[in-house]
Amino acid sequence: MFGANAMWGLLSPISKVIMASGAITPLVVTDLRIGGAMVLFWAASFFNKPEHVSHKDLATLFFASLLAIVFNQGCFVFGVSLTSLGDASIITTSMPLWAMILAAFILKEPITGKKVSGIALGAGGALLLILGGGQDVQAATTNEDTSIWGDLLVLFAQLCYALYIVLYKDFVSKYSPITIMKWMFTYSFICTLPFSAGDLMEADWSDLHPTEIGGLAFIVLGATFVSYMLVIVGQKRLRPTVAGMYNYIQPLVACVVAVCWGMDSFNATKIAAIVLIFGGVYLVTSSRSRAELEKQENSQTAKP
Repeated sequence: MFGANAMWGLLSPISKVIMASGAITPLVVTDLRIGGAMVLFWAASFFNKPEHVSHKDLATLFFASLLAIVFNQGCFVFGVSLTSLGDASIITTSMPLWAMILAAFILKEPITGKKVSGIALGAGGALLLILGGGQDVQAATTNEDTSIWGDLLVLFAQLCYALYIVLYKDFVSKYSPITIMKWMFTYSFICTLPFSAGDLMEADWSDLHPTEIGGLAFIVLGATFVSYMLVIVGQKRLRPTVAGMYNYIQPLVACVVAVCWGMDSFNATKIAAIVLIFGGVYLVTSSRSRAELEKQENSQTAKP
């Protein structure tokens, strides 16, 4: 989960550089991510042990793809276009909180003091990075109502992804990551293509420089193909709340890259944010799961 979120953290500054030329739109970048990853997963499946997926499980993968990819990426892209980048960045910090609440209701995972404290620390660190990074958080769009709809879309994107890692925690153990992702990205590509076909045809591909083409290659290969395989591995082995906490690695990596590229400067605020984020991740990771608490209760009951 750390590796996946680290690459997603690189996604923001790299996407900003690519789209600065105006040659391609956010919708085109999203479609290239989904379509490129679909091709790569299908190519990788030919080197993987063949797995038969039942019709029932194919239907399950369709709904999983809607939550994890179509609604998550689609609503986020449209939401960011309607609201400020600062507002969107702040709203994304809500994902681990959603994961904890949904895991409590659906999986009956306990909400412990460590989890709440860890999420609060991590969110505080992420907000320090966002608010202290020179972003104009109060930057408004031309219409206040439009901004509200944008905020709601970004919030819905976080809720969808949190719901995915909770609902499909056990299901992803049935098949290999490549089998799961090739079907999820196929369904996602079919769902998103009607909305992005126009932008794809109008994109000025000749205006892309080698640096921007390299950035697109990283987005497809690293920030999509590799990262989504890593998510499946993490999803199998980690509780949803713990998996969701690694979401806070994204603004941290984006901040470090911005400093290295001369787009930002390092200061005491960023050091404090880093400490808070890693402290929050540690607290949530070390918190006890429902199984551990039940085991402790049973052992205490068994004592004479």
